[in-house]
Amino acid sequence: MSHALSWPRPPSALVAARLHEPHSGARVSVAGLVLVRQRPGTAKGVVFLTLEDETGVVNVVIWRKVFDHFRRAVIAGRMLRVTGRIERQAGVVHLVAEEIEDISALLDRLSDPMSGLALPGAQNVCHARPSRAANQAPPNAPSPSARTSAPSAARPTCGCTISITPP
Repeated sequence: MSHALSWPRPPSALVAARLHEPHSGARVSVAGLVLVRQRPGTAKGVVFLTLEDETGVVNVVIWRKVFDHFRRAVIAGRMLRVTGRIERQAGVVHLVAEEIEDISALLDRLSDPMSGLALPGAQNVCHARPSRAANQAPPNAPSPSARTSAPSAARPTCGCTISITPP
Protein backbone atom coordinates (compact mmCIF):
# COMPACT_ATOMS: atom_id res chain seq x y z
CA MET A 1 0.00 0.00 0.00
CA SER A 2 1.47 3.34 -0.98
CA HIS A 3 0.57 6.70 0.47
CA ALA A 4 1.20 10.11 -1.08
CA LEU A 5 3.36 11.22 1.81
CA SER A 6 5.67 9.96 4.48
CA TRP A 7 3.72 9.43 7.68
CA PRO A 8 5.13 10.95 10.82
CA ARG A 9 6.74 8.04 12.60
CA PRO A 10 8.34 7.79 16.01
CA PRO A 11 12.04 6.98 15.47
CA SER A 12 11.87 3.52 17.06
CA ALA A 13 8.84 2.28 15.12
CA LEU A 14 9.21 -0.60 12.69
CA VAL A 15 7.27 -0.31 9.41
CA ALA A 16 4.58 -2.91 8.76
CA ALA A 17 6.40 -4.31 5.71
CA ARG A 18 9.33 -5.35 7.93
CA LEU A 19 7.26 -6.97 10.68
CA HIS A 20 8.10 -10.44 9.35
CA GLU A 21 11.85 -9.91 9.99
CA PRO A 22 12.10 -10.10 13.81
CA HIS A 23 11.92 -13.55 15.39
CA SER A 24 8.86 -14.75 17.25
CA GLY A 25 8.90 -13.27 20.76
CA ALA A 26 10.97 -10.23 19.73
CA ARG A 27 9.89 -6.93 21.30
CA VAL A 28 9.15 -4.26 18.69
CA SER A 29 7.25 -0.99 18.30
CA VAL A 30 4.98 -0.09 15.41
CA ALA A 31 2.99 3.06 14.66
CA GLY A 32 0.02 3.58 12.41
CA LEU A 33 -3.48 4.80 11.80
CA VAL A 34 -6.24 2.84 13.52
CA LEU A 35 -8.31 1.18 10.80
CA VAL A 36 -10.33 -1.29 12.86
CA ARG A 37 -11.09 -1.86 16.55
CA GLN A 38 -12.81 -5.13 17.44
CA ARG A 39 -13.89 -6.40 20.81
CA PRO A 40 -15.90 -9.56 20.14
CA GLY A 41 -18.14 -10.71 22.95
CA THR A 42 -16.70 -14.21 22.63
CA ALA A 43 -13.08 -13.04 23.03
CA LYS A 44 -13.20 -12.69 26.84
CA GLY A 45 -12.12 -9.05 26.88
CA VAL A 46 -9.47 -9.32 24.15
CA VAL A 47 -9.35 -6.39 21.71
CA PHE A 48 -8.08 -6.68 18.16
CA LEU A 49 -6.71 -3.63 16.35
CA THR A 50 -5.65 -3.18 12.77
CA LEU A 51 -3.10 -0.41 12.26
CA GLU A 52 -1.92 0.91 8.90
CA ASP A 53 1.25 2.74 7.94
CA GLU A 54 2.48 3.64 4.46
CA THR A 55 3.81 0.09 3.89
CA GLY A 56 0.92 -2.09 5.04
CA VAL A 57 -1.14 -3.25 8.00
CA VAL A 58 -0.34 -4.67 11.44
CA ASN A 59 -2.63 -6.97 13.42
CA VAL A 60 -2.49 -6.14 17.14
CA VAL A 61 -3.84 -8.32 19.95
CA ILE A 62 -4.58 -6.53 23.24
CA TRP A 63 -5.22 -8.69 26.29
CA ARG A 64 -7.78 -7.45 28.84
CA LYS A 65 -5.21 -6.32 31.45
CA VAL A 66 -3.30 -4.25 28.86
CA PHE A 67 -6.57 -2.85 27.49
CA ASP A 68 -7.67 -1.80 30.98
CA HIS A 69 -4.37 0.04 31.48
CA PHE A 70 -4.36 1.80 28.07
CA ARG A 71 -8.14 2.01 27.58
CA ARG A 72 -8.28 5.71 26.68
CA ALA A 73 -5.62 5.41 23.94
CA VAL A 74 -7.19 2.27 22.48
CA ILE A 75 -10.68 3.75 22.34
CA ALA A 76 -9.90 7.34 21.32
CA GLY A 77 -6.60 7.16 19.44
CA ARG A 78 -6.61 7.82 15.70
CA MET A 79 -2.91 7.00 15.44
CA LEU A 80 -1.14 4.73 17.92
CA ARG A 81 2.33 3.50 18.76
CA VAL A 82 2.15 -0.06 20.04
CA THR A 83 5.06 -1.88 21.66
CA GLY A 84 4.79 -5.59 22.17
CA ARG A 85 5.96 -9.09 21.25
CA ILE A 86 5.84 -10.68 17.81
CA GLU A 87 3.70 -13.81 17.63
CA ARG A 88 3.28 -16.06 14.61
CA GLN A 89 0.31 -18.39 14.14
CA ALA A 90 -0.48 -20.26 10.93
CA GLY A 91 1.72 -17.94 8.88
CA VAL A 92 0.12 -14.76 10.23
CA VAL A 93 2.19 -12.26 12.22
CA HIS A 94 0.52 -10.53 15.19
CA LEU A 95 1.83 -8.03 17.67
CA VAL A 96 0.75 -8.81 21.23
CA ALA A 97 0.54 -5.38 22.86
CA GLU A 98 2.39 -4.50 26.07
CA GLU A 99 2.34 -0.69 25.81
CA ILE A 100 0.08 1.60 23.80
CA GLU A 101 0.57 5.31 23.21
CA ASP A 102 -1.85 7.70 21.51
CA ILE A 103 0.23 9.68 19.01
CA SER A 104 -2.74 11.24 17.19
CA ALA A 105 -1.20 14.68 17.71
CA LEU A 106 1.32 13.78 14.99
CA LEU A 107 -1.56 13.76 12.50
CA ASP A 108 -2.28 17.40 13.28
CA ARG A 109 1.25 18.20 12.11
CA LEU A 110 0.33 17.02 8.60
CA SER A 111 -1.80 20.13 8.08
CA ASP A 112 0.78 22.49 9.61
CA PRO A 113 2.96 23.98 6.84
CA MET A 114 5.67 24.82 9.39
CA SER A 115 6.09 21.17 10.44
CA GLY A 116 7.71 20.06 7.19
CA LEU A 117 5.14 17.25 7.01
CA ALA A 118 2.35 19.11 5.21
CA LEU A 119 1.06 17.66 1.97
CA PRO A 120 2.78 19.25 -1.02
CA GLY A 121 0.37 21.62 -2.75
CA ALA A 122 -2.11 21.54 0.14
CA GLN A 123 -2.14 25.33 0.08
CA ASN A 124 -3.88 25.01 -3.32
CA VAL A 125 -6.93 23.23 -1.97
CA CYS A 126 -10.02 24.39 -3.83
CA HIS A 127 -12.87 25.94 -1.93
CA ALA A 128 -16.33 25.87 -3.46
CA ARG A 129 -18.25 29.13 -3.33
CA PRO A 130 -21.90 29.43 -4.36
CA SER A 131 -22.25 31.51 -7.52
CA ARG A 132 -26.04 31.79 -7.37
CA ALA A 133 -28.79 32.17 -4.83
CA ALA A 134 -29.52 29.03 -2.84
CA ASN A 135 -33.08 28.85 -4.15
CA GLN A 136 -32.07 29.29 -7.81
CA ALA A 137 -31.90 26.13 -9.96
CA PRO A 138 -28.66 25.26 -11.77
CA PRO A 139 -28.56 26.64 -15.34
CA ASN A 140 -29.03 23.27 -17.10
CA ALA A 141 -31.66 21.89 -14.70
CA PRO A 142 -34.99 21.07 -16.32
CA SER A 143 -37.99 23.01 -15.14
CA PRO A 144 -40.13 21.21 -12.54
CA SER A 145 -42.85 20.57 -15.17
CA ALA A 146 -40.35 19.09 -17.65
CA ARG A 147 -38.86 16.55 -15.24
CA THR A 148 -39.46 12.92 -16.17
CA SER A 149 -38.10 9.58 -15.08
CA ALA A 150 -36.06 9.37 -18.30
CA PRO A 151 -32.40 10.37 -17.98
CA SER A 152 -31.60 13.80 -19.34
CA ALA A 153 -28.85 14.33 -21.89
CA ALA A 154 -27.98 17.65 -20.28
CA ARG A 155 -26.16 17.29 -16.98
CA PRO A 156 -26.94 19.92 -14.38
CA THR A 157 -23.96 21.78 -13.00
CA CYS A 158 -23.38 22.27 -9.32
CA GLY A 159 -23.41 26.04 -9.67
CA CYS A 160 -20.14 26.37 -7.75
CA THR A 161 -17.07 28.35 -8.63
CA ILE A 162 -13.71 26.70 -8.03
CA SER A 163 -10.86 29.07 -7.30
CA ILE A 164 -7.24 27.96 -7.22
CA THR A 165 -4.62 30.11 -5.58
CA PRO A 166 -1.19 29.75 -7.25
CA PRO A 167 1.67 28.75 -4.92
